[in-house]
Amino acid sequence: MNFGEALKQVKLGYRAARGSWNGKGMFVYLEHGSAPTSFHQLAERGTINGVSSLLFEVGHEGTTVRMPHLSLKAADGSRVTGWLASQTDLLAEDWVVYPG
Repeated sequence: MNFGEALKQVKLGYRAARGSWNGKGMFVYLEHGSAPTSFHQLAERGTINGVSSLLFEVGHEGTTVRMPHLSLKAADGSRVTGWLASQTDLLAEDWVVYPG
């Protein structure tokens, strides 16, 4: 599948990976954001800063908004917070839903 299709799956809670990635166990996943209750009440259109409010957890009042983001589990087991897709990743057609 392409990156757009993979991103839809990630937003639904699945993990995605490139078929051509050499690292075993590498995958991209979504880390939900957090917003105070007042922001959720203001999100009448269903978005916070243009992002679906479904991708946020309710945070404590008085805290700042933490935006949802993609992270990567690297081959060495480390986590890359705020993973950014390369141009090749964006154009690739070898994305798969990562099992498990």
